[in-house]
Amino acid sequence: MLAAGAVGIGAAVAPHDWSATTGGGSSALAADELVLRYDKEAGTDWLRALPIGNGRLGAMVFGNATNELVQLNEDTVWAGGPYDSSNTRGAGSLAEIRRLVFADQWGQAQDLINQTMLGNPSGQLAYQTVGNLRLAFPAGTPSQYARTLDLNTAIATTTYVSGGVRFQREVFASAPDQVIVTRLTADRAGAITVTATFDSPQRTTVSSPDATTIAIDGISGSMEGVTGSVRFLGLAQAVASGGTVTSSGGTLRISGATSVTLLVSIGSSYVNYRTVNGDYQGIARRHLTAARGIAFEQLRSRHLADYQALFGRVTLDLGRTAAADQTTDVRIAQHANQNDPQFAALLFQYGRYLLISSSRPGTQPANLQGIWNDQTAPQWDSKYTLNANLPMNYWPADTTNLGECFLPVFDMIKDLTVTGARTAQVQYGAGGWVTHHNTDAWRGTSVVDGALWGMWQTGGAWLATMIWDHYRFTGDLEFLRANYPAIRGSAQFFLDTLVADPARGYLVTNPSNSPELPHHTDASVCAGPTMDNQILRDLFDACDRAGAALGTDADLRTRVRTARDRLAPMRVGSRGNIQEWLADWVETERTHRHVSHLYGLHPSNQITKRGTPTLYDAARRTLELRGDDGTGWSLAWKINFWARLEDGTRAHKLFRDLVRTDRLAPNMFDLHPPFQIDGNFGATSGIAEMLLQSHNAELHLLPALPPAWPAGRVTGLRGRGGYTVSAAWSAGQADEYVVRADRDGTVQLRGLLFTTEHTLADLTDGSTPAVTRPETGVVQFAVRSGHTYRAARPGASPTVSPTVSPSPSPTTSPSTTPTPGPSGATATYAVTSSWNGGFQAEVTVTAGSAPITGWTVAWSFANGQVISQVWNGTLTQNGPDVAVTNAAYNGALPAGGSTTFGFLATVTGANTAPAALTCTTR
Repeated sequence: MLAAGAVGIGAAVAPHDWSATTGGGSSALAADELVLRYDKEAGTDWLRALPIGNGRLGAMVFGNATNELVQLNEDTVWAGGPYDSSNTRGAGSLAEIRRLVFADQWGQAQDLINQTMLGNPSGQLAYQTVGNLRLAFPAGTPSQYARTLDLNTAIATTTYVSGGVRFQREVFASAPDQVIVTRLTADRAGAITVTATFDSPQRTTVSSPDATTIAIDGISGSMEGVTGSVRFLGLAQAVASGGTVTSSGGTLRISGATSVTLLVSIGSSYVNYRTVNGDYQGIARRHLTAARGIAFEQLRSRHLADYQALFGRVTLDLGRTAAADQTTDVRIAQHANQNDPQFAALLFQYGRYLLISSSRPGTQPANLQGIWNDQTAPQWDSKYTLNANLPMNYWPADTTNLGECFLPVFDMIKDLTVTGARTAQVQYGAGGWVTHHNTDAWRGTSVVDGALWGMWQTGGAWLATMIWDHYRFTGDLEFLRANYPAIRGSAQFFLDTLVADPARGYLVTNPSNSPELPHHTDASVCAGPTMDNQILRDLFDACDRAGAALGTDADLRTRVRTARDRLAPMRVGSRGNIQEWLADWVETERTHRHVSHLYGLHPSNQITKRGTPTLYDAARRTLELRGDDGTGWSLAWKINFWARLEDGTRAHKLFRDLVRTDRLAPNMFDLHPPFQIDGNFGATSGIAEMLLQSHNAELHLLPALPPAWPAGRVTGLRGRGGYTVSAAWSAGQADEYVVRADRDGTVQLRGLLFTTEHTLADLTDGSTPAVTRPETGVVQFAVRSGHTYRAARPGASPTVSPTVSPSPSPTTSPSTTPTPGPSGATATYAVTSSWNGGFQAEVTVTAGSAPITGWTVAWSFANGQVISQVWNGTLTQNGPDVAVTNAAYNGALPAGGSTTFGFLATVTGANTAPAALTCTTR
């Protein structure tokens, strides 16, 4: 491990120690490795406040000692109300627009588009803030100040000393209970005095509905001529231990309390994109009433169990240097001048944290700012931009094992098939459905923001391809069946609207553009831009393959295959680059943020190193011409591009380019600038792509591992085909790959490990798979559903868990000494991590002098501990009595052999280790 202060670029990096008995993703990570840490208040700077969320409710916690501010959002509070912007003049002008485009009269075409195709309103509507909860404490001079956001627990904490009393605040957004919880405690009885009030830039009234509650009742703002119509009610209620609580005139007063739990509930009248008459008051009151009846410790433990079941699926350890001891804002500011590999792991997990916090089943999808916005007219309206930003938000959903968080997108797509069918009919005279470059909560689908920006036809098509790609991860045929109509409808629209280019004969979109980039001065409208052709190739493939999987639409599948074969192929231009347009035009802005014509490299699989080497080389040249610099989200996309080019050094350089103060805020929000959350999600995706790629019908392990990460470990990533993948490496070389299959089939693995001597075993049944080697560095073998397979260099100790497991944060902990079972097997219990209200523990089972074929470990808890999740075993708990039986793959142990299982649990108060464990064997 590095000596303190050795943080320069050349500083050595030490990974955390692993042991052969490590299981469940545990490693010797310090408890604060996945914590954002600060030693100053946020003050009034929103980009220093810390985000929390449960998918529907979001809050920014400022952590001010005397005048705390908690800024509030609810994901359906949007400006305006239901509207249809489809321009009924569109279809009648389409032929003339196309003629002008084919005649290279782009300016006239754009003028006609703006007159007849532009939506009414011509812009879309904004996501808006609910308002603020302000907490005023007695004046004082705080000392020993600290605030944190713990990604392991999704809790923002502020601590300080004032007047000789240590105060602590914990804030979290509970998904199970649909409230934002603020817990105030002090180390002196009766020390807490605070007033709470609501305010908002919206049209609101505040009141005190009862003696312990304040309320803010409001309505969203009007915009683009559409009257604001989303009603909302926010309630804040105090539950105090000791002291007094009163409320009057919209001010809540707590005096002389020892602890306070402040519950915030928000309800909205938004039902869906067509309906805004929901019982918003009833929603807010029901959630508050239910939460009021739950003790704080249980609210916290329910929150932890829900959140950690998602977050704990993936771990990443890249080692650490002393740079990780600095506060987060200093680490960002100093990143270019020091070696801080752990920051990459932190940013990777922060993206996963933000996705869990902003997108859950049944919520709206994460918008341009996730769910966090303090304004009524934010930049770019904080809506859904489809030409890069919304798809980028969800790139890490499947790869980093958060597939459930993807579901709101598919709900949105179903809505867009309805509103987009209207736009397709009246603006194009076509069947199916279409969405252009933006949408909002009202599912607008028309051309907006002017032809130069908005005349891009394939936004809905890109979304439809995401349905098929998600299916490639899950293999869920019922999901595909439910969402296939969106794929079919999008394909139908383009079958109806593609036209033959008179000069080249290809089927092309017309009019369209290559997103946001003029090909000539003030002219972006064109026919058949490369990105459109790439997206449509994916769309038609998806329609064909999804129809085949479902056994339907044979005639349609024939038509899409025929149309796909008439799309313009990708071409290499005179500069050795991928052409962005059908003609070999030179872009008007060489370093433009969008590199749209490399969609075929990422997220698509149309450009690959081994399948299309000429295009692969041209893609590299394209990136070299475009340059490395860009907006925050553009840098993040380029990490993905360079990872797909299997250039770990360049991908890591782009990562380092992103970690600077004009691209990453003090709270680690990505900056365009200003804040756009897609850069956070794109960075997480890029790091995942550096470690695992599965887009090309194989699992490519550690494909773009940079020299800056010489040793490390990742567990729980997901690959297409239904695989959970883990890997460990040291000295820049792979030590171990572990792959668990969801379903029967044949897997192809690619990795440097397979160019050297290695072992391969089925950990589930102990067999050795029969392997074929189609080329150097590649193996193929049959896999069985539920089985786990391990490839390793000879002598490598197992360092990765064969199953999905929670994120580790070990600390010094109590343990239980081994207790022999009837056959001489022993079980050893140790707590590896603990936090207020919960802990993580491991139990190691060691066979005695004879081999065993199975085991069960039993014990009794003394302090009411409740296990919420277990890995590497099957749990039975009845009150204090616990029994864990081996999983299918770890029951058989040789004499003296050992295995480990682990679990997460909640606890109130003391966490005494079990007095004894009994290990029975078979």
